Amino acid sequence: MSSSRRDFIRKSALGAGVLGVSSLAACASEGEQKQGAGSDPSTTGTKPIVIATWAHGMPANEKAWELLSQGGSSLDAVEAGVRVVESDPEVQTVGLGGFPDRDGVVSLDACIMDYDSRCGSVAFLEEIENPISVARKVMEETPHIMLVGEGAQRFAVEQGFERKNLLTEKSKEAYEKWLETAEYKPVINIENHDTISMLALDSQGRLAGACTTSGAAWKMHGRIGDSPIIGAGLFLDGEVGGACATGLGEAVIRVAGSAMVVELMRNGMSPGDACKAIVERIAAKHPSVADLQVGFLALDKYGNYGSYAIHKGFNFAVYNNNGNTLIDAVSKY
Repeated sequence: MSSSRRDFIRKSALGAGVLGVSSLAACASEGEQKQGAGSDPSTTGTKPIVIATWAHGMPANEKAWELLSQGGSSLDAVEAGVRVVESDPEVQTVGLGGFPDRDGVVSLDACIMDYDSRCGSVAFLEEIENPISVARKVMEETPHIMLVGEGAQRFAVEQGFERKNLLTEKSKEAYEKWLETAEYKPVINIENHDTISMLALDSQGRLAGACTTSGAAWKMHGRIGDSPIIGAGLFLDGEVGGACATGLGEAVIRVAGSAMVVELMRNGMSPGDACKAIVERIAAKHPSVADLQVGFLALDKYGNYGSYAIHKGFNFAVYNNNGNTLIDAVSKY
């Protein structure tokens, strides 16, 4: 470790007592926080708290915080939070207005999970604006965990969800432009992997998480990524913490990414260090990471959080009693 790096860590630690959570947030995001999920809760933890991927996590956090700050449940908070992004046609990677597949069809994936290992998921869902709420209905109203395709849509309609055209003019124009070359090449931090994932810890210490996306732009019809897969795009254990992912789903699925982050936390790693370890595991399995985007967020049961990504550009939002803050995740390359 360089002397400048040591100085940074030393100064961050000294400043924490004065600046409180804001300084600790920087430590957590850099994977330098040394408290693991098995540690005794200290002043570094905070609750309630909600964290979410990307800048569009800011308005999602605002909605989630409305519930958390009034003593609401983390499960209600994460559902309400990501619904904001699902219903925003300007976000072309989630829900309404999401980029279509190479056949021009918008299909959505989502999952939700709580501290007690209850979970629900939908995949390849068409014409339903808020897949996260359908996923919750799967969790609460069926004996199953995942519904896909036409069956998921039929279930959603039976539960009172309205079918609607999700392809906006803006996304249609982008699709028609793509058809001019029909080249499938993911662009780092731009169009193909901007899933919104969210983790929350409520005032009663209950964890919950949500993950929702329209998937990779111009994907093959029927392709499913990590977002609806429990253990890949999202995983929680109320005795430890939770983790969620964004990026190329195939890479995350191959290592059961979010579940592995939580297991490393169970074994004593801090949230940031656990995210870093799994990012490095993914990078080691790919001959080139030039076009590979993967990032993780993690939150332990005490309110400590961390993140790590392969490439620069991945950011996440944190909302606690100090307000809503956007943080650039530390990256490997």
